[in-house]
Amino acid sequence: MKETLARNIYRYRKESNLTQEQLGQMLGISFQAVSKWENAQTMPDISLLPELSRILKVSTDKLLGYLYEDRPVSIYEEVYKTDEYYWGMEPNSACYQVLQWMPPSRYLRLLDIGCGEGKDAVFFARNGYHVTAMDISDAGISKTRKLADRWGVKVETHKADILDYRLQSFYDIIYSSGVLHYIAQESRTEILNNYKKFTNKQGMHIMNVFVDKPFIAPPPEHEENAYAWHSGELITHYRDWQIIDSSEVIFDCTSSGIPHQHAMTKIIARNMSE
Repeated sequence: MKETLARNIYRYRKESNLTQEQLGQMLGISFQAVSKWENAQTMPDISLLPELSRILKVSTDKLLGYLYEDRPVSIYEEVYKTDEYYWGMEPNSACYQVLQWMPPSRYLRLLDIGCGEGKDAVFFARNGYHVTAMDISDAGISKTRKLADRWGVKVETHKADILDYRLQSFYDIIYSSGVLHYIAQESRTEILNNYKKFTNKQGMHIMNVFVDKPFIAPPPEHEENAYAWHSGELITHYRDWQIIDSSEVIFDCTSSGIPHQHAMTKIIARNMSE
C-alpha cells in the first residue's frame, strides 16, 4: 500500500498543478514531508487523509488504491453487458504483427493492457501465448473469461485502472490497443517507463494511440477522461529501443452507431538492452 499511496499522491498532485511546497503549506506540513510520502519513505498520518483527498480532488479509497468491483468506471460498462460483442470478434490487425515479429515458438508471456471484451487476448491465447489481460470494466473482464472458456484457452484476467496499475513482473510482449488515451500527458513518461522496465530483453511493445488532427471531429463518445496524443509523441518514449514501425493511419469507425473517423499512431518497438 505504501508504494501505491506514494505513486498516487505524486500523480494527483501533478494533475492538480501543485508543487510539493504548495501541498505542504495547504496541509500545514513541510515540503520535505510530502517528498518522503512520494518516495514511499513515510506515509501520511491517517488524520491528514480526508484533507489530502479534498485538496487533490480524489476519494480516499482511490488515493489508497482501492477499486471497488461494483462501481461502474467505464462508459463501456453497460454496452459490454449485452451478449453482442461491441467491438466485434475480428482480432485487431496489430495482433497479426505480433505473430509476425515475435511468434510463440517458445514460452512467451504477453500482457494485454485494456483488453475490453477480450477478443485480442483470446486470439493470442489460441495461438500459444501465455496471456494476462487487464481492463477496468467488470463486464469486459467477464466477457473475456467467457470467450476464453468458449475457445478452451486460459487467459489470466485482472480488473485494474490503467492510471494506477503498475507492473511488478516481467513480460515478453506488452500489447495495448485504443487505451493509452486515458493517460494524461504528465503521467505518460512514468507509466510507459514502468512498462519498459518490466519488459524482458528482446521483448516488444505493440501499441497504438489516438492522435489529434484538426480536420477530424471529436469522437461521438465524448469521454471526459480521454486525452488525445500528438503525432510523433509516442515514438519519443522509445528513443532507447529499436523502432520497427511508427506509422499513422486515419480510419472510419461505426462502433457507436454514428459514422466517424479516428487518427491513430502505432508503435512496434523492441528492447535491445544488454
